[in-house]
Amino acid sequence: MMESSGGLYLNTAAVASPVGVARLLQVAFGCTTFSLVAHQGGFSAAYGTFCMFVWCFCFAVTIFIITCEFTHLHSCLSISWGNFTAAFAMLATLMSITAAVIYPLYFAQFGCYSISCKVRDFRIAASVFAGLLFIAYAVEVFLTRAKPGQVTSYMATVSGLLKIVQAFVACIIFGALVNDSQYSNYVATQWCVAVYSFCFVVTVVVVAFNVTGRTAMLRCPFERFVVIYTFVAILMYVSAAVIWPVFCFDSKYGSPWRPYQCSQGKCPWDSQLVIAIFTYVNLVLYIVDLAYSQRIRFVSHP
Repeated sequence: MMESSGGLYLNTAAVASPVGVARLLQVAFGCTTFSLVAHQGGFSAAYGTFCMFVWCFCFAVTIFIITCEFTHLHSCLSISWGNFTAAFAMLATLMSITAAVIYPLYFAQFGCYSISCKVRDFRIAASVFAGLLFIAYAVEVFLTRAKPGQVTSYMATVSGLLKIVQAFVACIIFGALVNDSQYSNYVATQWCVAVYSFCFVVTVVVVAFNVTGRTAMLRCPFERFVVIYTFVAILMYVSAAVIWPVFCFDSKYGSPWRPYQCSQGKCPWDSQLVIAIFTYVNLVLYIVDLAYSQRIRFVSHP
């Protein structure tokens, strides 16, 4: 006869709590979205493939998180679970809103001129559920974010969430860089690429150290390292924010206006403009990050 161990094998709060309900909705909306697209809506080119990847990836990881929390399996993993779930929720929010904008922009339409009305309806429905998926992930971020005075996982703090946003914005910059941005024309613009790359790598390392629970491996206090790095990143991004526009849009080096002969989607000037805009976006994010980094209390294993 087996004796009771005194504990429950299943964690019902994983699906019954507000965060659990949000995750169940994420699974439902995500599955519905990529099913509609795969069944009849259709997708093509890199944009469509990216959207399908986002929905399938987020669906798979969310299923993994729910399963681990429902069965207490996460206690067997050698990672900081709170940091992992907070980081993924923020990443999924950014990825899902990107897909929710891209898919209807490139595939949805109200008329039935180039596609059948049935395909149009499926694409519109997929666009709606893609938007609902983004809302579901945003709700989880809102529910799990660190409250004032609360001791929680670093990735659930404003500074931790901003790290995910900074890395995501850097990926947008990299995407524009490889899209015929002509950054190799000048040493100055190559320096800007070095700035983007260095800050991206260190930001990813900071996130990885937190998710894996290895922050104690650093020789200096982690919160001090984060503040120093963020300050250095601000200085580097300030230089890029000055150099990139000068060497791309000044008439001596580039063009202040979009060349009329540029084709849609294959214009170096467009890529340079995207890079300039998101350089300033990331600069603002790092400044806000620095302001919050000095006020948080770091906990390596919540």
